Parts: sequence; structure tokens; C-alpha cells
Amino acid sequence: MELVTRMMDGSISYDPKARLEPVSSGATVKEGDKIERLKEVRMFEECSQRQLRSIARIAQVFDAPAGTMLTRADDPGDECFLILDGTASVDLATEKRGPLRPGAFFGEMSLLDGGPRSATIVAETPVRLLVISRRHFSVLLQDVPGLTQSLLMTLSRRVRQAEESTERMGGALAGL
Repeated sequence: MELVTRMMDGSISYDPKARLEPVSSGATVKEGDKIERLKEVRMFEECSQRQLRSIARIAQVFDAPAGTMLTRADDPGDECFLILDGTASVDLATEKRGPLRPGAFFGEMSLLDGGPRSATIVAETPVRLLVISRRHFSVLLQDVPGLTQSLLMTLSRRVRQAEESTERMGGALAGL
């Protein structure tokens, strides 16, 4: 995983108290709970129950203590994250954004296009995350018919909404 790789290569310090750890078997998240949480993620909103079940199977649960850097802007990204519990902060190069709360999903752009991270995300509180690796996700796209189509529909809708928002902002600024 990206975080562990960075600790191993020395690009971030190794601190056993500040690294992602798999949740112990006594605190597992049931597949049905994973599916319910995945339904809330806009990227997966067009997915069937069968597709969500397949995604839930590859999603791993991790806990991270407060202060853990979950992603760093401009670093390569190998996974995406869904916050189950806790909050994290977003730091973009141009601005700081409000906290990410349970149900927030991040890292999907790097997962899909292999590009670098666009933001730094840090756990503000202890967080529990569902994590999907690119390797597992790529296999999933090949094995689950229709998933790619569902994701493309959702992402296309998001691009259209972003374009409309940009146009509205541009029109509002022109009126000043």
C-alpha cells in the first residue's frame, strides 16, 4: 500500500503509532455494512447490488490514528478511500477545504487514471477506512460485467455538474 511503501522507502517517518493498521478480527466490518456505505459513494451510485457486493469483497478495512497523512499531493496514488468513522482534513495546493466526514470518498482520480494525488489528506481524528487498491480494482473491472459502464455514467455526470458549476461561477464573476 502507498502509505506502507512510503514508510519503507523513508519518504515519511516510520512511527508505529501513526501508520495505517488493518482492523483486528474482533472489529471487522460486515460485507452488508460495506455495501450500504458504498451505496452512498457517488462514484458507485449506478452500480447494481451484485457490483457493490464485488466491490465490498475487495475493500479492506483500516484504522488510522489522528495525525496520519493518508495521501500527499503530487505523490502517486495506488488506492482510494471511503471514511467509515472519524474525520480528515483536505489541503489542496490553492486552498484548505472543510473536513471529510463518514461517507466521504477520496483518491478515486488516482485510482482510475494513475495520475498523482491532487490533495493532501490528514486524519483529524482516529479514522476507520474502506480501502480499495488499484490492483484489485483493475481485476474487478475485468471480472464484473457492466461496472465500467456504471462508473463512466457516474463520472460523466460529475464532469457535467462541475462544468455547470464553473459556468455559473464565471457568469456571477462577470456580473461584478
